[in-house]
Formats: sequence, structure tokens, C-alpha cells
Amino acid sequence: MRRSAAQVDAATPAGRDRAVDALRAFAILGVVLGHWLVTALVADGGAGGGLHTASPLHHMPWLAPISWAFQTLAVFFLVGGHVATRGYTSARERGTTYTQWLASRLSRLFKPVAAVLSLWTVASVLLLLSGTETDTVRTLLRLALSPLWFLLVFAALTAATPLLRRLHPLWPLAVVLHVDLLRFGLGAPDWLGWVNLAAGWMVPFTVGAAWTRGELERRRAGWILLTGGTAATAALVVWADYPASMVGVPGAGVSNLNPPTLAAVTFGLAQCGLALLLREPLRRAMRRPPAWAAVALLNLSAMTIFLWHQTALMATTATSLTAGHLPGLHTPPDDLAWVAARLAWLPVFTAVLALCWTAFRTYEQDPRRPKGHASRVVRTHRSHESHKTKAQNHA
Repeated sequence: MRRSAAQVDAATPAGRDRAVDALRAFAILGVVLGHWLVTALVADGGAGGGLHTASPLHHMPWLAPISWAFQTLAVFFLVGGHVATRGYTSARERGTTYTQWLASRLSRLFKPVAAVLSLWTVASVLLLLSGTETDTVRTLLRLALSPLWFLLVFAALTAATPLLRRLHPLWPLAVVLHVDLLRFGLGAPDWLGWVNLAAGWMVPFTVGAAWTRGELERRRAGWILLTGGTAATAALVVWADYPASMVGVPGAGVSNLNPPTLAAVTFGLAQCGLALLLREPLRRAMRRPPAWAAVALLNLSAMTIFLWHQTALMATTATSLTAGHLPGLHTPPDDLAWVAARLAWLPVFTAVLALCWTAFRTYEQDPRRPKGHASRVVRTHRSHESHKTKAQNHA
């Protein structure tokens, strides 16, 4: 393992910003662990009963800080905006057309989706034919396909990169603010909130674009985002009655995430500030070959892990129903005993996810490349500093 880690480290281009990969890896792990900890599939009746979703945050709202630690979608969009704007700038310098660049970006996003849709189409038909309740199949499908909303929004923002790469984050933030004022202050219809699905995630995406432009290199920028976002979120929760949980809670009147509210966006800005402050410590940590190899390999399978982690949870829950209602898996998430039992199930979820990764990772990685090729471990991309140097030389 040490030899392999050293090979990965040696194959990495010297100009690669390893902090970007580390932030993406942490965001992936946050989403996966967050879903595994707050998503419960409770058995309705006997061994053949159906399943319905529940959340420990509904029964134990004082556990809301868990959502603060594991709701890391803003970091996804921060890194995505940074990488997309940097990649588009590089493509223009190479003479690559917008259509070619976008097709390359979107193919890496959507090729793994075909496997998920195919498997769950077949599984749904088989479950219905076997007599499984329709509501149970609907619940499983909703959870399995829930990651796709992220891809649709992310793809739309990626396609709009030429327009967004110069946009100041305050503009989409202002849209979110006014939408919430209309919804919660003036009684506008709830459907208006879906405007924030684009505007809300556009905020961290455009913060990533500002990172590419070199506007966030000073630590002061990170501290302003962190402290300002934290203070704004606290004020919204304490004085404006926004939910404390940063994820959706079944049965709650308002969700901070579906669609995004102003509190979710300000919380995301605080996360972006923390991520920017962690860049230098992460760069130092990623100089260690074992740490960097783990991050690089996780990034190679980021989409596979993201798309299949809910399937791993549901496969474990559904297949183990024959053994009865197991604590932390089929029982209501209404006390700390459930939390302790759920923590014990995490290694099982990880093992099932590893099986999914083994079966479906080829949809994300190019199987035509030779197995020993270093680019299967580390995909080369230019650093922001190299772009700046090239632009200065050209000028």
C-alpha cells in the first residue's frame, strides 16, 4: 500500500491543487454519512410489511447539529464552480469550443446515472410483481433517485458557466432573500420557493468562480464568509423561525433544503468560508502520500459513491427484513438507542456500497485505459496559478 501510495503521489502533476480534491472528498463523505445517519426506513407491520421514511431529527430535534456537520452540498457547489470556471478558461485557451467542453463535462456526470436508472427500473418491476406495496416501492424509488436532483441543478449551472464566471455571488443571494421575503413575509405561494433551487446553489457556485478569479486568496475573505454566514444563519433560526436542521425532516412544515431557504444559503456561505480557510492546511496534509492516495481514489469514484450510497442503505434494510425488525434499521428512530444501533450498521452500509462500487465503477472510469496508467488514479488538470502565469505571459 505504501508503494502504491507513493506511485500515486509521484504521478500527480506538481501544479495540481490537492486541496480542491480534498474538499470534494470531504463533501462526498459528509453527504453519505449524513444520509446514513438521518434517513430511517421503518417497517410498518410484520415481516412482510411495508417501509416508510422517518428521521431521528423529527423525534429528537436537539440532534440538529448533526445536519450542520454533514450537510456539505455547498462545498460541492463551491468546488464545482471553481473547477468549472477554471476548466472553461483552460478550454478557451486551448481553442476548445463551448460545445465540446460542455459535452465532456456532462458525459462524466451522466454516464453513471444510466446504471442507476436501469437497475432501479428492473428492481421496481420485480418488487411490484412480487406483491410489494406500491407505497413501499415509491419510498424506495424516491430515496434511490433523490441524488439526481443535485446532478440536474449542477449540470444546469455548469452549462451556464460562461455567464456565471463573472457574476458576483451577491446577485443570486439577493434573489434568495427576496423570494423568502415574499414566501414567508408576504404570503406568496409556496411554489415560488423553487426559484431558489437555482439561485440558492448559484451562490456557492459563483463563490467558486470568484476563487478562480483570485479574489478569495486572502484569509480575510474566508473569515468574512465564515463569521458573516454563521451570524446570519443564527439570526434567521433564532429570530425568524427558520428550522435549525439544515436537511429536510419528514413532517416538518418548512424544509431548509427542499427548496433551499435563505438560512440554507447563509449556512452554505459559512461552509464556503471554512473551506477557504482550510485550503493551506489541506495542501500540507495532502503532501503525505497515503492521505493523497486515499483522496485521489475517492475522487475517481465520486459519482459512483454519490449515486449508490442510498441504494446501499436500502438494500441492507430491505434484505434484512426477513430477520425481523432490527434495531437501528427497521425500528422508529425515536431515542439514543436507535442512534447507537445505527452507528453499528455503518460498516455494513460501507461494505454494501463497496459491492456497488465494484459492480458499477466502470461507468464512471474509462475502462479502455490500461490498468497501470497513472491517469486512472489522478486526472491531470492545470492549477489556477499556471493559468494566471500563462495569461500574464500572453499579455
